[in-house]
Amino acid sequence: MNKENDFLRSEAMEMLLKTSRTFYIPISYLSPGLKEAVGSAYLCMRAIDEIEDHPKLDEHVKISLLKSISKQLQNAPSDADFAALFDPYKSILPEVTLRLSDWIKFCPPSVVDKIVTSTAIMADGMAKWVEKGWIIENENDLNDYTFYVAGLVGVMLSEIWKWSDDIETDREQSIAFGRGLQAVNILRNQDEDKERGGVDFFPDGWDFEDMLNFAKRNLALADQYIESIKPGPIRIFCEIPLSLAYGTLNALTDGKEKISRSDVNEIVSKIVSK
Repeated sequence: MNKENDFLRSEAMEMLLKTSRTFYIPISYLSPGLKEAVGSAYLCMRAIDEIEDHPKLDEHVKISLLKSISKQLQNAPSDADFAALFDPYKSILPEVTLRLSDWIKFCPPSVVDKIVTSTAIMADGMAKWVEKGWIIENENDLNDYTFYVAGLVGVMLSEIWKWSDDIETDREQSIAFGRGLQAVNILRNQDEDKERGGVDFFPDGWDFEDMLNFAKRNLALADQYIESIKPGPIRIFCEIPLSLAYGTLNALTDGKEKISRSDVNEIVSKIVSK
């Protein structure tokens, strides 16, 4: 059994590196147990995110898959349940999605319920926004969308910090942490999103400056969130994506598409060496 666990752990960490170098870096600094919990959470949420963003899946299929995943996660699904659900689409869905049940197994048993519950809520929220065609008319819509795809991540991470280190954080600040990072992604990927089926996450009448201010307001709350966490691996984990988000905002305002790999390495090195 230990060999099986070691093999799954190795494959999960490899998948993390393959799907997000940005998050692999801070996850790699976490302690055993915490690393598995956060790694599992990221992979579960990445699995459903790949469905929402899939360029070839029909919207009705996306809605059906996301709602089915949400229901299954609420009812202790088996490997066979997921296999049957994904089978008609296994030729086009990525491996990170097809192996959703593996990422749940990868999670420490004492915290897996929190991750499964958050993933179920996220899948249902994503299905709702696919149904709406991602039409965001105002800031309330933007807040709702970014809550489901990112704010929930902040809430779930806070539950993991409580489970692991008995760290108490403010819920609204934890939501803003995820929401702020997502707003930066929206700014960075605006042109790409429009090419992908004409999706525009900017509320009606908003320009770059409006979304920039939205991102900054949320990142300011994220700063307060991090200040409430004692120095150590968890704080380092949170500081890395937040600092990269600020670096990306600076690059975008300077007319660049993103920050360079050398800038990323410099930011991470400064945080880790504190």
